[in-house]
Amino acid sequence: MTGKERREQLLDIGRTLFAERGFDGTSIEEIASVAGVSKPVVYEHFGGKEGLYAVVVDREMARLLDLVTRALGGGHPRQQIERAALALLEYIEDSSEGFRILVRDSHAASATGTFASLLSDIAGQVEHILGDEFKEKGFDPKSAPLYAQALIGMVAMTGTYWLDVRKPKREEVAAHLVNLAWNGLSGLEPKPYLTTDHKARQKDLKAKAKEAAKEAKEQARAARRNGADPASL
Repeated sequence: MTGKERREQLLDIGRTLFAERGFDGTSIEEIASVAGVSKPVVYEHFGGKEGLYAVVVDREMARLLDLVTRALGGGHPRQQIERAALALLEYIEDSSEGFRILVRDSHAASATGTFASLLSDIAGQVEHILGDEFKEKGFDPKSAPLYAQALIGMVAMTGTYWLDVRKPKREEVAAHLVNLAWNGLSGLEPKPYLTTDHKARQKDLKAKAKEAAKEAKEQARAARRNGADPASL
């Protein structure tokens, strides 16, 4: 292997072992053994276990932050929230080992550690989106930071839970998250869907039209029973 290839191999092995056993439960000896090299090779590339762990964490943080940052760019605020939730769930699904490392470093509810720092960075971006939306609706934009923290915390905690259960599918999880975040408990949609899911949107519109037609018929029947003109309803 070239030096670059060996470095990538050690990072991959370290990432897997750190995810399975944590920092304290992983040793340089084990990393070297799995890689088929001697301990000095690991020290040569990273200076020790701490150096290897730091690079793994930095890479995972950069990847997740990039995914969410790109998701928050442009579009309607609801769609931005949808894309951000999907980005986090996509990262969890495709990079479970990386997410386990970040969460182990600091739980989603923790105020310290690299994961908490990452969530704070994301909340800062969401704060600006909510602030603009609040101004447009006549709300106090000073409360945007509080709502941003609440929103990001909700998504992060749900992601931590979903990491192990993996049910339902990530699109459905994202739809439920946005349903709560956008509509609130008092206005929950019974069958939430993402606005980018056109098939689900058409199905929902048809269901609402059918319900409206049914309600109109019932009103017409009631009017006839009471001797009123249905056209006047």
